[in-house]
This record gives sequence, C-alpha cells and structure tokens, in this order.
Amino acid sequence: MPEQQEKITALRRVASQISSDEDLESLLGELTRSACQQGGWDLGSVMCIDLAHGYGVVMARYESSRLPQKMQDRWELATSPSLIALQSGEPVYIRDAQHTTRFPGYRRDALARNYRTVLALPMPSSDAEGRPMVLTVISRSVREVAEEDLTFMAAVVDLGAIAVDRAHRRRAQLEANEQLQRILGSQRSLLRNVLAGDSLQALAATLGELLGGAVLVADFSAGHVVGSASALPALYDDTQWTRWLAGSGGRELLGYIHDTLQHQRDGQVMLPLEGEHRLAAHIEALTVDDEQVGALLVVGDAPPDTLRKLLLENACFALSVQLMRSVIRYRFETRTLTELFSEIVERRFRDSEDVLARARRLGLPLAAPLRMLVVDFAGHGSHRNNLMLECSRQVSGLAKQLQVPMHMVTLGSGLVCLLPVDAEQVAVQARFGRRIADALGRVLGHEPIVVLGETFEGLEPLAIEWERCWRMIRVARDYGRSGMLEMPDLGALPLLIGAADATDVRHFISGTLGKLIEYDKRNSAPYLETVTAYLRSGCRSQLAADAMGLHVTTLRYRLARIQELFGLDFDTPERRFALELALQLHQLTTGAELGKR
Repeated sequence: MPEQQEKITALRRVASQISSDEDLESLLGELTRSACQQGGWDLGSVMCIDLAHGYGVVMARYESSRLPQKMQDRWELATSPSLIALQSGEPVYIRDAQHTTRFPGYRRDALARNYRTVLALPMPSSDAEGRPMVLTVISRSVREVAEEDLTFMAAVVDLGAIAVDRAHRRRAQLEANEQLQRILGSQRSLLRNVLAGDSLQALAATLGELLGGAVLVADFSAGHVVGSASALPALYDDTQWTRWLAGSGGRELLGYIHDTLQHQRDGQVMLPLEGEHRLAAHIEALTVDDEQVGALLVVGDAPPDTLRKLLLENACFALSVQLMRSVIRYRFETRTLTELFSEIVERRFRDSEDVLARARRLGLPLAAPLRMLVVDFAGHGSHRNNLMLECSRQVSGLAKQLQVPMHMVTLGSGLVCLLPVDAEQVAVQARFGRRIADALGRVLGHEPIVVLGETFEGLEPLAIEWERCWRMIRVARDYGRSGMLEMPDLGALPLLIGAADATDVRHFISGTLGKLIEYDKRNSAPYLETVTAYLRSGCRSQLAADAMGLHVTTLRYRLARIQELFGLDFDTPERRFALELALQLHQLTTGAELGKR
C-alpha cells in the first residue's frame, strides 16, 4: 500500500509539473525530467518520428549526470526501437542495450555513454508538424521492468499527451488571436487608405501583402483589372504582368470575370488566359446597392479558412467603398451628360451659349463637327440592373481598343456616342459600330440596333440629327432589322413611313385598297395579285397576262370586274401613282407586322 501511494503521489507530481502554460519544448523537457525522476530512470528523451525521411529526431532530453557527453540527436529508424513501438502501439523493452544485437545503433551509444536498460513508449500525441512521438527512458544499470512500472509509465505518457494537446490548442489559439488582431488591424489600415484616396492599384498591393499572394481587382465601371503582383511568375514578371493587364489580355480577362459572376458570386474558379494557361483563384463579387461593380480574386487553388474568409470580407468591404467612388462618378457624369443631351434634343434651353459652356466643362466640343452613333437595345435583357453599366463598359473598351475618341451619353434604352469628325476616322467609326453590334449581341443575347448618322455641327443640327437617327431606329424596330445600319440601308419608303404618322398611312392604304384586300381574304380571289402585276407591267395587258400565266382576255375581264366592284381607275397617272404607293406601303406594313410576331 505505501508503494502504491508513492506511485500516486509521483503521478500527482508529474501532473502538476506538466500542467504549466509553457511552450511545447519546455513542456516536453519537463515531462522527460518528471518521467525519469518519478520513475527511477537515469536518462530520458522525447523523440518525434519523421517517417517520410526515415529518422527519429530528439525534441527534449534529460540526464541525471552533469558530466558533458556527446549525445546523438538523430537516429535512423532502422536502428531504433521507436518505430517498433509506434507500429505495435506497445512499449519496447531492451534489458541490456550493451549486448543487444537487434538494435546496433543503441548498442554503440550504450557502450559510449555507459547505460544498459532502455524502455521506449509510444505517445498518443504528435508535434507541431503532425509527426508521432515516442518517450524513451534509460537506466545506467540493468533493470527489470515490472507490470507496475509499465502502468506508471503509461500513465505518465497519457498525462504528457494531454499536456501536449493542451499546448497545441493554446498555441493554435494564440496564433488565431494574433491573426485576428492582424485582420482587424488590416481592416483599419484598408479603410484609412480608402478614405485617404489611395488608388485601386495601391489597395491591391496592400491586399497582396495581407493575404500573402497575388490578388486581382476588377473594376467594371472603369473597365480594367489591376493586380498586386504577377499571377503567373513563370511567364511574366510584375512589370510585364501589369502591362498585360492594361492591354487586350486584361480586357479579355475582365470579360471572363464578368461572365463568371453571372453564374457564381464567390468560390473557386478557373479562368482561361492566353494559350493553354489557366488561372486558379478564389473569387468574391464586389457590390454597390446590390449591383455587381467588380470582383476580388485571390490567386491559388486552396479554399480560404475561417479567419481568411473574415479577412476577405473586410477586403471586399473596403474595395466596395473604393469602387463606390467609380460608380458615383460614372453615375454623375452619365446623369449630367444625359440631362444636357436631353435639353438639347428636346429644345428646352434658352441660352445656347450657356449650353455650349456647360458642354465644354464636360469636355464635349459641340461647336466642332461631330457624328452620332446611336445604340438601341430596348427589349433585350431589361431585367438586369447593371445592363447599362455592362454595355457602357463594353463600348468604352472597344473605343479604347480601336482608339476611337468619343463622348458617351446613356439613355433609357440605349447609348449615344458623339464622335469627333476626322477624315481618317470615318472607316474606323463604321467598324466601331459593327464591333459594338457584335459585342453587345453577346451580352444581350440578340444584336442591338446600331445607327451611324451624318456629320453635324451646333445645337439645332444635333437635335435634327437625333430625330433622324431615332426615326431610323423606329423603322428598324418595325421591320425587324438589327445590327449596324446607316441611313441608306433601309431604303426610302421605310424612312417615309417612319417620318409619317402610322395612323395616316393605314388610313391611306385602307381608303385606296381596303375593300379589294378584304374581298380577296373572304373569297380567296386573285384581284390584289392582278392589280400588282398590271401596275408593274406599266399597265400593259399582254405583259401582265404573260407574267401571271393568263390569257390576255382573262386579264381584261378581271380588270373590268375590279373597276366594277371597287371603282379602281388606272387611266390617269395620278391614280396609278396612288395605287402603286398604296401597294408598296401595304407590303411594307404587312412585313413589319409579321416581323413583330
């Protein structure tokens, strides 16, 4: 009983000695010392087992002798009982290490340091790198190990494992607290930088340092992507990467990012770059008023942990505040230009000089020759809140790419680009319009109507040119036309209809041919076809009959019936012109109605 009490007392001492809040190295040293002193051993060590490299590495040791001795800190696992202890999960007992043939490494060390009995015990714990651990105790004399000794040492090992796990948790908690403090500090730093007016490039560089890797920030309002450092260091250094982002590669990447956000607001993505290269990154949408205005991409294929997610949330908040400036500036400039343009085309101004001065302050040279390009996408994707921003970004990007100077005005269902007139720019402006139709067609799912007008100069000519362009858009809508159009493209009659009141056109057709058209529909009669063929042949009966495959007598009979039933007269040039015009307008309006269906 006294011996059992001594063991319990010894365990209490071990528990009290290893329960302090020391670092792992100090804790393992204390564990080794306690195991030796309370268990009656002369030497001891804790070793981590590096299975990948085949070595056991001493982490802490204790020796009762104060005489300096040369001690080995790394053991080959092939010559150590530690690996056997780990694999079996049981203690390994070497009664006399000086005479063992199983462990030649221990035999050499035992002879050199004059010790005999060795006991290796696996520990149910691991070091900071996840490597398993083994406690080894040594006696300078040959010692028999009883069952009570093994039980005592197993209890010491279990207490040590609890202490090691506690140390790991404490270290993890300290690291988490430090990281949390860094995150909070980074949030304050980022917001200070935003409020101080730092550029998006500077913020991206700061984020790259905080996140420990390359980041990209996409700004949809400005239409560009900036980076902290090269995302492909094997291909580009930082300077080359910045140049690549500023060029066509960056514009394509911006488009990929924008398309990606239509399907997922965050998570891991794989973005295609030039050639076969792909960019793995974690993407986070940046929003202002529930509208996507950009994105943050952290390059790498590892999903963020909890604290990193918190840092990303803070970074997204700071970047959204920064991008809000771009959005506000875009909306202000858009509203200001739109208001000025509306005043001019609606002729709501009194002082033309004041209007010209306001235009000059906005950088718009209305006193110089200009050309108008109007983009109409009414009815396409109107459910998307950021449609105007997206289309504006596409048009601005194309203008930069083709080096077309312009001033853009946004309207309710489209855009107006005012282009300075330059002899060298005429062909480029037409190509610019076609590229806009193609690019916005991919965004909207259907080609918009793009009208390129004529040269004008001054306020009243601008209003007149706008009316002409808008009239052409209305005609194109009615006749199902889309894509790039210039004034001659639709012909004279559609423009005439666009200029005239639609009700008057319908009344004219009805008053001239209405009864004949209704009769043909009710009776499946060929009278409208007969009138059309007769007028196209120049009112020559034989030519009209041949065109219709009829005998001339049959044609003359039909003409007589038409005059009898409907009172149509072909005798005077005025009546023939009225009939021809009514037929043309009927065909055009019928085609427009079919196009709308």
